[in-house]
Amino acid sequence: MNKKAEHLTKRLAAGLIAASILITSFIAVSADVDQPEIPVPALDDVHCASYCVYDKTADEVILNKESDKRIYPASQTKIMTCMLALDYLDTDSYLVVSKNAMDNITSDSSVMGIRVGEKLKVSELLYGLMLPSGNDAANVLAEGVIDAILKDYPAGGGKTGPDGVDASHFSSFITYDNTSETTAEGETGETGETTKNVTNIRKLGAFAELMNLRAKNIGCTGTHFVNASGLHSDEHYTTSSDLTKIMAKASENKDFKTLISSPSHVFKATNLHKDDAWSYVKSTDYLLFDPWMAAKTANGEKSHLVCIIGGKTGTTSKAGKGVTLYTVNENGHEVMVSMCGVPGEYYFYTTMYLASITAYGNLECWKKEPVTRVLGTTGDYRTVNAPADEQPQYDSFRYPGDELVNYIEEEEEPEETAPTATPTPVPEKKEEKTEHPLILFVKQNKVISGVAAGLVLAILLCNIILLVRVISLKNQGKRRKKVRKSPDSYVR
Repeated sequence: MNKKAEHLTKRLAAGLIAASILITSFIAVSADVDQPEIPVPALDDVHCASYCVYDKTADEVILNKESDKRIYPASQTKIMTCMLALDYLDTDSYLVVSKNAMDNITSDSSVMGIRVGEKLKVSELLYGLMLPSGNDAANVLAEGVIDAILKDYPAGGGKTGPDGVDASHFSSFITYDNTSETTAEGETGETGETTKNVTNIRKLGAFAELMNLRAKNIGCTGTHFVNASGLHSDEHYTTSSDLTKIMAKASENKDFKTLISSPSHVFKATNLHKDDAWSYVKSTDYLLFDPWMAAKTANGEKSHLVCIIGGKTGTTSKAGKGVTLYTVNENGHEVMVSMCGVPGEYYFYTTMYLASITAYGNLECWKKEPVTRVLGTTGDYRTVNAPADEQPQYDSFRYPGDELVNYIEEEEEPEETAPTATPTPVPEKKEEKTEHPLILFVKQNKVISGVAAGLVLAILLCNIILLVRVISLKNQGKRRKKVRKSPDSYVR
Protein backbone atom coordinates (compact mmCIF):
# COMPACT_ATOMS: atom_id res chain seq x y z
CA MET A 1 0.00 0.00 0.00
CA ASN A 2 2.89 2.35 0.60
CA LYS A 3 3.96 2.05 -3.03
CA LYS A 4 0.45 2.73 -4.18
CA ALA A 5 0.20 5.79 -1.96
CA GLU A 6 3.57 7.01 -3.20
CA HIS A 7 2.42 6.59 -6.80
CA LEU A 8 -0.77 8.56 -6.13
CA THR A 9 1.24 11.28 -4.40
CA LYS A 10 3.40 11.69 -7.50
CA ARG A 11 0.30 11.93 -9.66
CA LEU A 12 -1.10 14.56 -7.34
CA ALA A 13 2.09 16.63 -7.58
CA ALA A 14 2.09 16.36 -11.39
CA GLY A 15 -1.52 17.50 -11.50
CA LEU A 16 -0.82 20.52 -9.32
CA ILE A 17 2.11 21.50 -11.54
CA ALA A 18 -0.03 21.17 -14.68
CA ALA A 19 -2.74 23.33 -13.10
CA SER A 20 -0.24 26.03 -12.14
CA ILE A 21 1.28 26.07 -15.63
CA LEU A 22 -2.17 26.37 -17.20
CA ILE A 23 -3.15 29.23 -14.90
CA THR A 24 0.10 31.18 -15.37
CA SER A 25 -0.06 30.78 -19.14
CA PHE A 26 -3.29 32.78 -19.17
CA ILE A 27 -2.03 35.35 -16.69
CA ALA A 28 1.06 35.85 -18.91
CA VAL A 29 -1.17 37.38 -21.58
CA SER A 30 -0.91 40.68 -19.70
CA ALA A 31 2.92 40.62 -19.53
CA ASP A 32 4.81 43.68 -20.82
CA VAL A 33 6.81 42.71 -23.92
CA ASP A 34 7.35 46.21 -25.32
CA GLN A 35 10.72 47.45 -26.53
CA PRO A 36 12.51 48.80 -23.44
CA GLU A 37 14.05 52.24 -23.62
CA ILE A 38 17.74 52.18 -24.49
CA PRO A 39 19.61 55.31 -23.37
CA VAL A 40 22.06 56.72 -25.91
CA PRO A 41 25.64 57.42 -24.85
CA ALA A 42 26.68 60.94 -23.90
CA LEU A 43 28.50 62.89 -26.61
CA ASP A 44 31.79 62.49 -24.76
CA ASP A 45 31.41 58.72 -25.07
CA VAL A 46 30.95 58.77 -28.85
CA HIS A 47 34.05 57.40 -30.60
CA CYS A 48 34.42 58.86 -34.09
CA ALA A 49 36.81 61.05 -36.07
CA SER A 50 34.32 63.87 -36.59
CA TYR A 51 30.67 64.79 -36.71
CA CYS A 52 28.56 67.72 -37.83
CA VAL A 53 24.92 68.71 -37.30
CA TYR A 54 23.75 71.29 -39.83
CA ASP A 55 20.40 73.11 -39.57
CA LYS A 56 19.50 73.61 -43.22
CA THR A 57 16.49 75.77 -42.39
CA ALA A 58 18.55 78.21 -40.33
CA ASP A 59 21.67 77.64 -42.48
CA GLU A 60 24.00 77.10 -39.54
CA VAL A 61 26.07 74.38 -37.93
CA ILE A 62 24.60 73.80 -34.48
CA LEU A 63 26.79 70.98 -33.18
CA ASN A 64 30.13 69.62 -34.32
CA LYS A 65 33.38 67.86 -33.52
CA GLU A 66 36.26 68.55 -35.90
CA SER A 67 33.74 68.97 -38.71
CA ASP A 68 36.37 70.38 -41.12
CA LYS A 69 38.79 67.49 -40.56
CA ARG A 70 39.59 65.53 -43.73
CA ILE A 71 37.99 62.08 -43.68
CA TYR A 72 37.37 59.28 -46.19
CA PRO A 73 33.64 59.07 -46.97
CA ALA A 74 33.52 55.51 -48.34
CA SER A 75 29.98 54.83 -49.62
CA GLN A 76 28.62 58.10 -48.28
CA THR A 77 30.02 59.25 -51.63
CA LYS A 78 26.92 57.74 -53.20
CA ILE A 79 24.79 60.62 -51.90
CA MET A 80 26.50 62.78 -54.51
CA THR A 81 26.27 60.07 -57.19
CA CYS A 82 22.55 59.66 -56.54
CA MET A 83 21.91 63.41 -56.63
CA LEU A 84 23.66 63.82 -59.99
CA ALA A 85 21.92 60.78 -61.50
CA LEU A 86 18.53 62.20 -60.52
CA ASP A 87 19.42 65.59 -62.02
CA TYR A 88 20.70 64.28 -65.37
CA LEU A 89 18.79 61.05 -66.02
CA ASP A 90 15.14 60.16 -66.56
CA THR A 91 14.24 57.61 -63.87
CA ASP A 92 12.02 55.77 -66.38
CA SER A 93 14.84 55.36 -68.92
CA TYR A 94 17.06 52.27 -69.21
CA LEU A 95 20.82 51.77 -69.03
CA VAL A 96 22.90 48.78 -70.13
CA VAL A 97 25.66 47.49 -67.86
CA SER A 98 29.04 47.85 -69.57
CA LYS A 99 32.09 45.65 -69.11
CA ASN A 100 34.08 48.70 -68.06
CA ALA A 101 31.62 49.52 -65.28
CA MET A 102 32.03 46.03 -63.86
CA ASP A 103 35.80 45.96 -64.35
CA ASN A 104 36.16 49.05 -62.19
CA ILE A 105 34.85 47.53 -58.98
CA THR A 106 36.92 45.48 -56.56
CA SER A 107 36.33 41.89 -55.52
CA ASP A 108 35.31 42.98 -52.02
CA SER A 109 32.89 45.66 -53.22
CA SER A 110 29.33 45.83 -52.00
CA VAL A 111 27.18 45.19 -55.07
CA MET A 112 23.63 45.26 -56.38
CA GLY A 113 24.29 41.99 -58.23
CA ILE A 114 23.98 43.03 -61.88
CA ARG A 115 25.86 41.59 -64.88
CA VAL A 116 27.48 42.83 -68.09
CA GLY A 117 24.83 43.33 -70.78
CA GLU A 118 21.97 43.62 -68.30
CA LYS A 119 19.39 46.28 -69.14
CA LEU A 120 17.92 48.04 -66.11
CA LYS A 121 15.64 50.94 -65.38
CA VAL A 122 17.42 53.95 -63.85
CA SER A 123 15.07 53.87 -60.85
CA GLU A 124 16.08 50.27 -60.12
CA LEU A 125 19.77 51.18 -60.37
CA LEU A 126 19.18 54.02 -57.90
CA TYR A 127 17.75 51.59 -55.36
CA GLY A 128 20.70 49.28 -56.03
CA LEU A 129 22.97 52.26 -55.37
CA MET A 130 21.43 53.47 -52.11
CA LEU A 131 20.16 50.37 -50.28
CA PRO A 132 22.69 47.56 -50.81
CA SER A 133 25.26 50.30 -51.63
CA GLY A 134 26.13 48.75 -54.98
CA ASN A 135 29.43 49.89 -56.48
CA ASP A 136 28.32 48.24 -59.71
CA ALA A 137 25.20 50.41 -59.83
CA ALA A 138 27.30 53.52 -59.08
CA ASN A 139 29.53 52.97 -62.13
CA VAL A 140 26.62 52.23 -64.46
CA LEU A 141 24.85 55.42 -63.37
CA ALA A 142 28.05 57.45 -63.68
CA GLU A 143 28.55 56.34 -67.27
CA GLY A 144 24.89 57.02 -67.98
CA VAL A 145 25.18 60.60 -66.70
CA ILE A 146 28.18 61.37 -68.93
CA ASP A 147 26.40 59.85 -71.95
CA ALA A 148 23.39 62.06 -71.16
CA ILE A 149 25.57 65.19 -71.01
CA LEU A 150 27.20 64.35 -74.37
CA LYS A 151 23.75 63.90 -75.87
CA ASP A 152 21.73 66.65 -74.18
CA TYR A 153 24.43 69.30 -73.70
CA PRO A 154 26.91 68.84 -76.59
CA ALA A 155 29.96 71.08 -76.88
CA GLY A 156 29.04 74.32 -78.58
CA GLY A 157 25.36 73.43 -78.65
CA GLY A 158 24.32 76.46 -76.65
CA LYS A 159 22.73 74.47 -73.83
CA THR A 160 24.20 73.82 -70.41
CA GLY A 161 23.20 71.31 -67.75
CA PRO A 162 22.22 71.78 -64.10
CA ASP A 163 25.84 72.58 -63.20
CA GLY A 164 26.20 75.29 -65.82
CA VAL A 165 28.47 73.43 -68.24
CA ASP A 166 28.20 71.47 -71.48
CA ALA A 167 30.25 68.53 -72.79
CA SER A 168 33.24 70.77 -73.55
CA HIS A 169 33.95 70.96 -69.82
CA PHE A 170 34.99 67.30 -69.96
CA SER A 171 37.12 67.47 -73.11
CA SER A 172 40.25 66.37 -71.23
CA PHE A 173 38.54 63.03 -70.50
CA ILE A 174 37.51 62.39 -74.11
CA THR A 175 39.79 60.47 -76.43
CA TYR A 176 39.47 61.20 -80.17
CA ASP A 177 40.71 58.50 -82.54
CA ASN A 178 41.81 60.06 -85.90
CA THR A 179 38.76 62.30 -86.10
CA SER A 180 38.18 65.80 -87.37
CA GLU A 181 34.57 65.82 -86.28
CA THR A 182 32.91 65.99 -82.87
CA THR A 183 29.78 63.98 -83.52
CA ALA A 184 28.07 61.98 -80.79
CA GLU A 185 29.75 58.83 -79.54
CA GLY A 186 29.42 55.84 -81.84
CA GLU A 187 27.97 57.77 -84.81
CA THR A 188 29.49 58.10 -88.29
CA GLY A 189 30.31 61.60 -89.58
CA GLU A 190 29.19 62.92 -92.97
CA THR A 191 32.80 62.88 -94.24
CA GLY A 192 33.01 59.15 -93.63
CA GLU A 193 35.99 59.60 -91.32
CA THR A 194 36.43 57.60 -88.13
CA THR A 195 34.25 59.08 -85.40
CA LYS A 196 35.33 59.96 -81.88
CA ASN A 197 35.31 57.23 -79.30
CA VAL A 198 34.82 58.10 -75.63
CA THR A 199 36.31 55.20 -73.62
CA ASN A 200 34.28 54.10 -70.63
CA ILE A 201 37.11 54.47 -68.16
CA ARG A 202 37.33 58.12 -69.16
CA LYS A 203 33.61 58.43 -68.60
CA LEU A 204 34.14 57.47 -64.97
CA GLY A 205 36.88 60.08 -64.71
CA ALA A 206 34.60 62.68 -66.29
CA PHE A 207 31.90 61.83 -63.77
CA ALA A 208 34.32 62.40 -60.89
CA GLU A 209 35.04 65.83 -62.40
CA LEU A 210 31.31 66.52 -62.42
CA MET A 211 31.09 65.45 -58.76
CA ASN A 212 33.78 67.95 -57.81
CA LEU A 213 32.09 70.69 -59.82
CA ARG A 214 28.79 70.07 -58.00
CA ALA A 215 30.58 70.00 -54.63
CA LYS A 216 32.09 73.41 -55.38
CA ASN A 217 28.76 74.78 -56.57
CA ILE A 218 27.02 73.90 -53.29
CA GLY A 219 29.73 75.37 -51.09
CA CYS A 220 31.91 72.39 -50.17
CA THR A 221 35.44 73.49 -49.29
CA GLY A 222 37.19 70.28 -48.25
CA THR A 223 35.99 67.74 -50.81
CA HIS A 224 37.67 65.94 -53.71
CA PHE A 225 36.22 62.86 -55.39
CA VAL A 226 37.92 60.45 -57.80
CA ASN A 227 35.20 57.80 -58.22
CA ALA A 228 31.44 57.37 -58.08
CA SER A 229 31.28 54.64 -55.44
CA GLY A 230 33.62 55.64 -52.62
CA LEU A 231 36.32 53.03 -53.18
CA HIS A 232 39.30 54.07 -51.14
CA SER A 233 41.88 56.44 -52.55
CA ASP A 234 44.05 58.91 -50.69
CA GLU A 235 42.77 61.51 -53.16
CA HIS A 236 39.11 60.72 -52.44
CA TYR A 237 38.14 62.68 -49.35
CA THR A 238 35.67 65.11 -47.79
CA THR A 239 34.59 66.43 -44.36
CA SER A 240 31.57 65.79 -42.17
CA SER A 241 30.62 69.45 -42.68
CA ASP A 242 30.67 69.07 -46.49
CA LEU A 243 28.66 65.82 -46.28
CA THR A 244 25.82 67.65 -44.50
CA LYS A 245 25.82 70.24 -47.31
CA ILE A 246 25.72 67.50 -49.94
CA MET A 247 22.84 65.79 -48.11
CA ALA A 248 21.01 69.12 -47.74
CA LYS A 249 21.21 69.78 -51.48
CA ALA A 250 20.25 66.22 -52.44
CA SER A 251 17.22 66.33 -50.13
CA GLU A 252 15.63 69.02 -52.32
CA ASN A 253 14.71 66.25 -54.77
CA LYS A 254 11.60 64.34 -53.74
CA ASP A 255 12.78 61.17 -55.48
CA PHE A 256 15.96 61.27 -53.42
CA LYS A 257 13.87 61.44 -50.25
CA THR A 258 11.84 58.47 -51.44
CA LEU A 259 15.02 56.46 -52.02
CA ILE A 260 16.68 57.13 -48.67
CA SER A 261 13.46 56.67 -46.72
CA SER A 262 12.77 53.22 -48.20
CA PRO A 263 13.59 50.49 -45.68
CA SER A 264 13.70 47.82 -48.41
CA HIS A 265 13.20 47.20 -52.11
CA VAL A 266 12.23 44.26 -54.31
CA PHE A 267 13.71 44.27 -57.82
CA LYS A 268 11.77 43.57 -61.01
CA ALA A 269 12.87 41.08 -63.63
CA THR A 270 15.39 42.11 -66.30
CA ASN A 271 16.73 40.60 -69.51
CA LEU A 272 19.28 38.61 -67.47
CA HIS A 273 17.34 38.09 -64.24
CA LYS A 274 14.20 36.53 -65.64
CA ASP A 275 12.06 36.47 -62.49
CA ASP A 276 10.55 39.29 -60.47
CA ALA A 277 11.89 39.60 -56.93
CA TRP A 278 15.29 38.25 -58.03
CA SER A 279 16.77 40.31 -55.23
CA TYR A 280 15.39 41.71 -51.98
CA VAL A 281 17.50 44.41 -50.31
CA LYS A 282 17.28 46.38 -47.08
CA SER A 283 18.67 49.75 -46.06
CA THR A 284 21.94 49.70 -44.15
CA ASP A 285 20.79 52.76 -42.18
CA TYR A 286 19.57 50.96 -39.05
CA LEU A 287 18.34 54.14 -37.38
CA LEU A 288 15.72 54.34 -40.13
CA PHE A 289 14.10 51.23 -38.60
CA ASP A 290 14.37 52.47 -34.98
CA PRO A 291 14.20 56.28 -34.99
CA TRP A 292 12.94 56.24 -31.39
CA MET A 293 16.52 55.60 -30.29
CA ALA A 294 17.28 59.27 -31.00
CA ALA A 295 14.14 60.60 -29.28
CA LYS A 296 15.96 61.29 -26.00
CA THR A 297 19.43 62.29 -24.88
CA ALA A 298 21.60 60.29 -22.50
CA ASN A 299 20.00 61.93 -19.47
CA GLY A 300 16.46 61.28 -20.74
CA GLU A 301 15.74 64.77 -22.05
CA LYS A 302 13.40 64.87 -25.06
CA SER A 303 15.33 65.65 -28.26
CA HIS A 304 12.28 66.95 -30.19
CA LEU A 305 13.23 64.84 -33.20
CA VAL A 306 10.06 63.83 -35.04
CA CYS A 307 11.30 62.17 -38.19
CA ILE A 308 14.34 60.49 -39.70
CA ILE A 309 13.79 60.71 -43.45
CA GLY A 310 16.76 58.47 -44.16
CA GLY A 311 20.46 58.45 -44.85
CA LYS A 312 23.47 56.72 -46.34
CA THR A 313 26.14 54.66 -44.65
CA GLY A 314 29.75 54.12 -45.66
CA THR A 315 32.41 51.67 -44.49
CA THR A 316 35.96 50.76 -45.46
CA SER A 317 38.85 49.58 -43.32
CA LYS A 318 40.63 52.93 -43.75
CA ALA A 319 37.55 55.14 -43.51
CA GLY A 320 35.93 53.34 -40.59
CA LYS A 321 32.15 53.56 -40.40
CA GLY A 322 30.13 56.66 -41.14
CA VAL A 323 26.52 57.73 -41.72
CA THR A 324 24.91 60.91 -43.02
CA LEU A 325 21.24 61.51 -42.14
CA TYR A 326 18.39 63.80 -43.07
CA THR A 327 16.06 64.50 -40.11
CA VAL A 328 13.20 66.82 -39.21
CA ASN A 329 12.76 68.62 -35.90
CA GLU A 330 9.51 69.33 -34.07
CA ASN A 331 9.96 73.01 -34.93
CA GLY A 332 9.91 72.10 -38.63
CA HIS A 333 13.61 72.62 -39.27
CA GLU A 334 15.44 70.22 -41.59
CA VAL A 335 18.51 68.95 -39.76
CA MET A 336 21.39 67.12 -41.47
CA VAL A 337 23.61 64.88 -39.34
CA SER A 338 26.93 63.40 -40.43
CA MET A 339 29.16 61.13 -38.37
CA CYS A 340 32.45 59.87 -39.80
CA GLY A 341 35.34 57.63 -38.86
CA VAL A 342 34.02 55.22 -36.24
CA PRO A 343 37.03 52.91 -35.63
CA GLY A 344 36.79 49.16 -36.12
CA GLU A 345 36.68 48.24 -32.43
CA TYR A 346 33.51 50.34 -32.05
CA TYR A 347 31.63 49.27 -35.23
CA PHE A 348 28.99 47.54 -33.12
CA TYR A 349 28.03 50.86 -31.49
CA THR A 350 27.70 52.87 -34.72
CA THR A 351 23.92 53.15 -34.55
CA MET A 352 23.99 54.14 -30.88
CA TYR A 353 26.63 56.79 -31.57
CA LEU A 354 24.60 58.15 -34.47
CA ALA A 355 21.46 58.20 -32.31
CA SER A 356 23.32 60.21 -29.66
CA ILE A 357 24.59 62.85 -32.11
CA THR A 358 21.15 63.04 -33.73
CA ALA A 359 19.42 63.46 -30.37
CA TYR A 360 21.74 66.18 -29.07
CA GLY A 361 21.76 67.94 -32.43
CA ASN A 362 17.97 68.07 -32.62
CA LEU A 363 17.80 69.26 -29.03
CA GLU A 364 20.10 72.18 -29.90
CA CYS A 365 17.89 72.96 -32.88
CA TRP A 366 14.80 72.98 -30.65
CA LYS A 367 16.40 75.23 -28.04
CA LYS A 368 17.03 77.86 -30.71
CA GLU A 369 13.36 77.91 -31.73
CA PRO A 370 11.07 75.99 -29.35
CA VAL A 371 7.91 76.18 -31.45
CA THR A 372 5.85 73.09 -32.32
CA ARG A 373 5.11 72.95 -36.03
CA VAL A 374 5.24 69.21 -36.67
CA LEU A 375 2.99 66.99 -34.59
CA GLY A 376 3.52 63.40 -33.53
CA THR A 377 6.49 61.20 -32.65
CA THR A 378 9.19 59.39 -34.60
CA GLY A 379 6.84 56.42 -34.94
CA ASP A 380 4.25 58.48 -36.82
CA TYR A 381 6.53 59.21 -39.75
CA ARG A 382 8.10 55.84 -40.46
CA THR A 383 7.83 54.97 -44.14
CA VAL A 384 7.22 51.62 -45.77
CA ASN A 385 8.34 49.86 -48.92
CA ALA A 386 5.21 49.47 -51.03
CA PRO A 387 3.71 50.45 -54.40
CA ALA A 388 2.35 54.00 -54.67
CA ASP A 389 -1.27 53.06 -53.95
CA GLU A 390 -0.24 51.34 -50.71
CA GLN A 391 1.84 54.20 -49.34
CA PRO A 392 0.56 56.29 -46.39
CA GLN A 393 -2.07 58.81 -47.44
CA TYR A 394 -0.22 61.81 -46.05
CA ASP A 395 3.53 62.25 -46.18
CA SER A 396 4.46 65.92 -46.33
CA PHE A 397 8.16 65.20 -45.92
CA ARG A 398 8.44 63.12 -49.09
CA TYR A 399 5.74 65.04 -50.96
CA PRO A 400 5.74 68.73 -49.94
CA GLY A 401 2.26 70.18 -49.85
CA ASP A 402 0.49 67.16 -48.40
CA GLU A 403 -1.57 67.82 -45.33
CA LEU A 404 0.02 66.76 -42.07
CA VAL A 405 -1.86 64.24 -40.00
CA ASN A 406 -2.81 65.72 -36.64
CA TYR A 407 -1.72 63.01 -34.23
CA ILE A 408 -2.70 65.08 -31.19
CA GLU A 409 -6.40 64.99 -30.50
CA GLU A 410 -7.66 68.50 -29.91
CA GLU A 411 -10.85 69.46 -28.12
CA GLU A 412 -13.51 70.94 -30.31
CA GLU A 413 -14.54 74.47 -29.47
CA PRO A 414 -18.21 74.65 -28.43
CA GLU A 415 -20.47 76.43 -30.90
CA GLU A 416 -22.29 79.54 -29.69
CA THR A 417 -26.02 78.89 -29.30
CA ALA A 418 -28.93 81.01 -28.28
CA PRO A 419 -29.92 80.89 -24.62
CA THR A 420 -32.51 78.23 -23.88
CA ALA A 421 -34.79 77.36 -21.02
CA THR A 422 -33.51 75.66 -17.92
CA PRO A 423 -31.36 72.86 -19.26
CA THR A 424 -32.11 69.29 -18.40
CA PRO A 425 -29.61 68.12 -15.81
CA VAL A 426 -27.12 65.68 -17.28
CA PRO A 427 -25.60 63.20 -14.87
CA GLU A 428 -21.86 63.47 -14.62
CA LYS A 429 -19.93 60.67 -16.18
CA LYS A 430 -18.09 58.62 -13.66
CA GLU A 431 -14.42 58.14 -14.29
CA GLU A 432 -13.90 54.76 -15.86
CA LYS A 433 -11.75 52.38 -13.90
CA THR A 434 -8.92 50.65 -15.68
CA GLU A 435 -9.50 46.92 -15.61
CA HIS A 436 -6.77 44.35 -15.12
CA PRO A 437 -5.52 42.93 -18.47
CA LEU A 438 -6.53 39.40 -17.42
CA ILE A 439 -10.13 40.54 -16.87
CA LEU A 440 -10.12 42.26 -20.27
CA PHE A 441 -8.81 39.07 -21.87
CA VAL A 442 -11.59 37.01 -20.28
CA LYS A 443 -14.25 39.46 -21.51
CA GLN A 444 -12.87 39.52 -25.05
CA ASN A 445 -12.28 35.74 -25.28
CA LYS A 446 -15.24 34.16 -23.49
CA VAL A 447 -15.09 30.75 -25.19
CA ILE A 448 -11.34 30.26 -24.64
CA SER A 449 -11.64 31.53 -21.08
CA GLY A 450 -14.55 29.17 -20.36
CA VAL A 451 -12.69 26.15 -21.68
CA ALA A 452 -9.59 27.09 -19.73
CA ALA A 453 -11.57 27.59 -16.54
CA GLY A 454 -13.28 24.20 -17.01
CA LEU A 455 -9.93 22.47 -17.47
CA VAL A 456 -8.49 24.14 -14.39
CA LEU A 457 -11.52 23.11 -12.30
CA ALA A 458 -11.38 19.53 -13.62
CA ILE A 459 -7.68 19.26 -12.74
CA LEU A 460 -8.29 20.70 -9.27
CA LEU A 461 -11.20 18.27 -8.63
CA CYS A 462 -9.09 15.31 -9.74
CA ASN A 463 -6.32 16.42 -7.44
CA ILE A 464 -8.73 16.76 -4.49
CA ILE A 465 -10.07 13.24 -5.13
CA LEU A 466 -6.53 11.89 -5.36
CA LEU A 467 -5.59 13.68 -2.16
CA VAL A 468 -8.56 12.19 -0.30
CA ARG A 469 -7.72 8.76 -1.67
CA VAL A 470 -4.08 9.04 -0.59
CA ILE A 471 -5.07 10.03 2.94
CA SER A 472 -7.55 7.16 3.11
CA LEU A 473 -4.97 4.63 1.99
CA LYS A 474 -2.43 5.91 4.49
CA ASN A 475 -4.96 5.58 7.36
CA GLN A 476 -5.81 2.03 6.34
CA GLY A 477 -2.12 1.13 6.30
CA LYS A 478 -1.63 2.50 9.82
CA ARG A 479 -4.54 0.48 11.22
CA ARG A 480 -3.28 -2.76 9.70
CA LYS A 481 0.23 -2.18 11.11
CA LYS A 482 -1.22 -1.81 14.62
CA VAL A 483 -3.11 -5.08 14.28
CA ARG A 484 0.01 -6.93 13.20
CA LYS A 485 2.07 -5.58 16.11
CA SER A 486 -0.34 -6.90 18.87
CA PRO A 487 -1.52 -10.47 17.94
CA ASP A 488 -2.26 -11.35 21.55
CA SER A 489 -5.06 -8.88 21.68
CA TYR A 490 -7.26 -11.39 19.86
CA VAL A 491 -6.75 -14.08 22.58
CA ARG A 492 -9.44 -14.11 25.20
